[in-house]
Amino acid sequence: MKPIWDKGKPVNALIQEYTVGRDREMDLMLAEYDVQGSMAHIKMLESIGLLEPDELKSLTQGLRSLLEIIKRGDFVIEDGVEDVHSQVELILTRQLGDMGKKIHSGRSRNDQVLVDLKLFTRDRLRGIIGQVKGLFDIMIRQSDTFKDVLMPGYTHLQIAMPSSFGLWFGAYAEALTDDMLVLRAAFDQANRNPLGSAAGYGSSFPLNRQMTTDLLGFESMDYNVVYAQMTRGKLERTVAFALASVAGTISRLAFDACMFNSQNFAFIKLPDDCTTGSSIMPHKKNPDVFELTRARCNRLQALPQDIVLMTNNLPSGYFRDMQLVKELFLPAFEQLEQILTMTAYMLDHIKVRTDILDDPKYDAIFSVEEVNRLAAQGMPFREAYRKVAADIEAGTFKADHNIHHTHEGSIGNLCNDRISARMQQEYDAFPFAQIDKAIDALTKG
Repeated sequence: MKPIWDKGKPVNALIQEYTVGRDREMDLMLAEYDVQGSMAHIKMLESIGLLEPDELKSLTQGLRSLLEIIKRGDFVIEDGVEDVHSQVELILTRQLGDMGKKIHSGRSRNDQVLVDLKLFTRDRLRGIIGQVKGLFDIMIRQSDTFKDVLMPGYTHLQIAMPSSFGLWFGAYAEALTDDMLVLRAAFDQANRNPLGSAAGYGSSFPLNRQMTTDLLGFESMDYNVVYAQMTRGKLERTVAFALASVAGTISRLAFDACMFNSQNFAFIKLPDDCTTGSSIMPHKKNPDVFELTRARCNRLQALPQDIVLMTNNLPSGYFRDMQLVKELFLPAFEQLEQILTMTAYMLDHIKVRTDILDDPKYDAIFSVEEVNRLAAQGMPFREAYRKVAADIEAGTFKADHNIHHTHEGSIGNLCNDRISARMQQEYDAFPFAQIDKAIDALTKG
C-alpha cells in the first residue's frame, strides 16, 4: 500500500522499511487512543460545518465498532500500511467510501500522534499511580505491624544506631509519597490537549480546540501550536523522570532486601517462591526476583537520559528523530507495572525476624543512647561521648536495650498517619472521575 503522503512517484521499499522501523509494532499500543482522538475530532468538525450530521453519525458508528475490535485484541496494522492513523482511516474508507477520508481534515499526523501519546500516557500513568498507591498501603501496613521490632541501622555499611522495621518499611512508604508528587507533575503535563496544532502551525479551518479538549477530558490545552509540537520529546522526558523516580525507590529497597535476606544478616526471609536454587549447591535460595527487580529498575532510571540524548539538540518543529523515542517510551510502562506487581507481592509475604538485637554483636548500636542518657543527667556531651567510647574500647560497655524515642518520625512516633494523609491528598488530586466521565460520554454516547 502506498503511504498517505504519496505523490505518485515510486517509493524505495528499503528506504520505506527503514523509515517506518518498528512504528507498526509500537502503534498497536496507541490504537485505542487514536480512535478516541478521531471521535472527538469529527464531532468538532461537524460543529464547524466540515461534516454533515449524517456523516458524523456514520463515522462515529464506524469508530465505535473499531474500538470494540481493538479492545478484543483483534486490531492489526496490515502489511504495507504505514501506521495506526493510516490503518484507522483505511478501515473507515473501506466501510464508508470517501467519507472515511474526511476524518483527516484539519489535522496532521503530527498532532494525531501527539494526542495519541497524551491519551496513552495519561491512561498508563493512571495504572502506575494506582499500583504505587497499593504498594504504599502495603508498606504502611507492614510498618505498623512491625513498629516495635528493632533492627540495626547502618551508616557506611557499619552498625550505627537502633532502627526498626517500622522505620524501614515506613521510610520507603514516605519515599513513594515524593514519587507521587513527581507522577502528578508528569500527569498534569500529559493532561493537556495538543489536537488542533496540526503540523505545528495551526490550520486555516476554524477549529474549536476547546471543544476537543472538553470531549477528551483534558484539563486544558497546549495553547501555542508551535509549543504543542515542541512537547513531543519533552512529555516523554518528563514522564520518564517520574517513572525513574519510582524505579529509584524500588531499586534501593531491592538492594536492602537482598542484603537483609542473606545469611550474614538474616533479618528477613523472602517468600520461597520468589527465590531460586543453585545447580550444584543444595542449600542456596537466591533472591533472584529482587535482583532482577533491581536491574530492571536501574534500566528504567537510564530512560530519561536516553530520551534526552535523542532530543536535546533539536530546534522547534517536528523531526523524524521523535519516532524512535516511542520504542523506548511506550514499553516502559509495562516494565514498571511488572516491577510494582512483584514488589507488592514480595513485601506482602515477607517474613521479619524479631530477635535480631539479642545478638551481643549489635550492643554497640546502643552507645549513642548511653551518651544521651549521661548528657541528660548533666554531663557535657563531649565528655559523655569520650566516656562511652572508652568503655567500648575496654569491653566494659553495657548496652541498655530500653530506648525511648518520641520525636516525630522516630522509632516511637512513626507519624504513619500523617504520611498516609499526605499520600491520600496527592492521590485524590488526580482528576480520574472527570476524565472517565468525558471518555465514556465520547465513546459510548
